[in-house]
Amino acid sequence: MTAVSPGARLTRGTHLGYATGSIGTAAFGTVPGLLLLYYLTDVLGVAAGIAGLVVFAPKAWDVLLNPWIGNRSDRTESRWGPRRPWMLAGGVTLPPLFVLVFAGPGAPPGVAAAWVAVTFLLAATAYGCFQVPYVAQPAEITDDPDERSALMSWRVAALAVGILLAGAGAPAVVDAFGGGRAGHLAMAVFVAALLALGMLGAVVGTRHAPTLTRVRSEGRLGDTVRLAWRSRPFRVLLTGFVVQALGIGVMLAGVPYFSEQVLGDPAAGTLLFAALVGPALLVMPLWLRVGRRVGKRAGLLTSSGLFTGAAGALAVVPTGGTGIAVALVVLVGAGYAGMQMFPLAMLPDVIAADEAASGARRAGVFTGVWTAAETLGLAVGPGLLGGLLAVAGYVSSTGGEVVAQPSGAVLAVRIGFTLVPALLVLVSLPVLARYRLDAVPTQEVP
Repeated sequence: MTAVSPGARLTRGTHLGYATGSIGTAAFGTVPGLLLLYYLTDVLGVAAGIAGLVVFAPKAWDVLLNPWIGNRSDRTESRWGPRRPWMLAGGVTLPPLFVLVFAGPGAPPGVAAAWVAVTFLLAATAYGCFQVPYVAQPAEITDDPDERSALMSWRVAALAVGILLAGAGAPAVVDAFGGGRAGHLAMAVFVAALLALGMLGAVVGTRHAPTLTRVRSEGRLGDTVRLAWRSRPFRVLLTGFVVQALGIGVMLAGVPYFSEQVLGDPAAGTLLFAALVGPALLVMPLWLRVGRRVGKRAGLLTSSGLFTGAAGALAVVPTGGTGIAVALVVLVGAGYAGMQMFPLAMLPDVIAADEAASGARRAGVFTGVWTAAETLGLAVGPGLLGGLLAVAGYVSSTGGEVVAQPSGAVLAVRIGFTLVPALLVLVSLPVLARYRLDAVPTQEVP
């Protein structure tokens, strides 16, 4: 019997290598939520309700897939460690599949929607192969909570860069290539390059990272999922995070609609998105200091409160008030940065505490459940917005066709981009306030 000893501090190269993977996760986590619903309704002419279902259904598949991937990666033994073979499989297959999502037929709308649904399902499967083991790595490569926070700050900074490149770059590429199907296909190639760079970069960049938690892994998937859910800190953190992801998913999907229908400035979408993710690069060190001074939970509640207040204020931005909207979205983005960093830093702490108490390797299952729930929240967001627009009578269109929307649809866009995200994040605050993580002594393991 030997005790798990503290590992050497991670090298700067490992920090950078691991963080690189977030460029890929940012690209896939952002672009479909930002552009896919709009592509379906305003390029392919798919009805808003059906388009929302198309965006939602493939991601819902991850609820079943991701825990399975986590369980299998927990049980994987290879000279590359338990996680990197899965990360490689996802990094190789996702880029071409993402291009296929936007390479299908343009008509009739039913066939076009079916193509997007099937290819997006395959892409979501490939993404799960990378994302689940990638999120599990920090709990295994260091046993220092402060170093996990530092690692997460690197990751979230890279996440912000990836979101900025993908979120601002993707609409710019669409416009540069004339919009429509051709513009979206060119955008897909651009995003595929980001996916390959980030995901394969993480596989290479973490090749020297240690695996400190070489403890026994659990067998049955159902048993480990139930055990993960019994962890109160995990259950509380996950619930609050998913509710927040739902709000963020609604806001991301609403960017092009808000800029066009409320601000009357389609080009403002790129500015809004840059304002949403750009502040992360500046405020991340600040949130890291806040977390060290008052704790991660308090930091998460503070950043969430900032997001809620600024998002609610957006509801009264007047038509044509692009400058006011951008200023408020900068505040939203500052809060959003903390809402990303703190949960990602808290999750490895929860996993490490569980492994110290149980002697079982369940990091993959924890992250499988986590990513499945996060993906579902982000997928429900566009679906919720699509349903809201459908109820309000939003009129879909094809190509560059200009359609005058009824006043109810414009109001639905305004509410969907502002008040709905603000209320969802507000609802998460009492849940996250209950988060507690008791210190668990390191146990001896075989």
